Amino acid sequence: MAPIIKVQDLVKRYKKAERNAVDGISFSVNQGEFFAFLGPNGAGKTTTISILTTTLSKTSGAVEIAGLDLKRDASRVRSLVAIIFQKPSLDSNLTAEENIRLHAILYGLYPFRPAFSLMPEGYRRRVLELAEILGIEDQVFRPVKTFSGGMKRKMEIIRSLMHRPKVLFLDEPTEGLDPMSRRSLWEYLQKVRGEQETTFFLTTHYLEEAEQADRVCIIREGQVIALGTPEEIKNSIVEEYLLIDAEDRNELRRELHRLGLTFVESEHIRVDLGEKRAQAVIQSIETPLTVLRIHNPTLEDAYLEIIQENAS
Repeated sequence: MAPIIKVQDLVKRYKKAERNAVDGISFSVNQGEFFAFLGPNGAGKTTTISILTTTLSKTSGAVEIAGLDLKRDASRVRSLVAIIFQKPSLDSNLTAEENIRLHAILYGLYPFRPAFSLMPEGYRRRVLELAEILGIEDQVFRPVKTFSGGMKRKMEIIRSLMHRPKVLFLDEPTEGLDPMSRRSLWEYLQKVRGEQETTFFLTTHYLEEAEQADRVCIIREGQVIALGTPEEIKNSIVEEYLLIDAEDRNELRRELHRLGLTFVESEHIRVDLGEKRAQAVIQSIETPLTVLRIHNPTLEDAYLEIIQENAS
């Protein structure tokens, strides 16, 4: 199956800039994939998303969305994508449904009608269907200004999915939300993804959110510096290790030397596992331990190491 997004040697240089904001990046995203696009501030994430959503022109390179050339078929591409911005873009003076209706009319999905009850049946069914998926059927006719941050994000999801986009761009979708609202929003997003088979393209500073992605692309200074599944990226960069200690640290130190294990000491003793399995190493240590922790690398560990290694 052809990729839903295909980017080849994409370059963007702003006028009077000393270097490219996006500097020849290439990647592809498969249909229905959850793709995380990560990088520090100024790496080129927002520029890339702006190009992919047709709100910014590229300097050079090739981009296709669902087989359509971004430059020649910009209007058709816009009908296939949607974006949830970092900050809610809803009109607080309207009800949630009125915001959705305005969006649907602007996209040319339905003709204008002055009330929900007068809108075509397809529209009414779609609104209530999405509201049920997100568990907010009772709030859809309330004014947006009465909503919490999490509720506003859910309404943006409904609005974005009205035209059944093939790709949903999520630009820091949980920024400013409390942990409970963030978790709830992701539960609903994953439910939507499962039921609608929508491709997710995520940028986020919450690296634990990207742990659930099918693949991760990390960029720095406009260039791709890592691309793969979260496990591939973690395993290639960060080693698993043991953190141990004992009342008789001298004896523990001697035993680690006898076992041929590499370790460093600070507050506790860090034992690098290399090719060894953590359980086997633990079983081989006879000195009574007062501290025992297995450190499994996270995507955030790998991300920070990759960014530091590629710092100019």
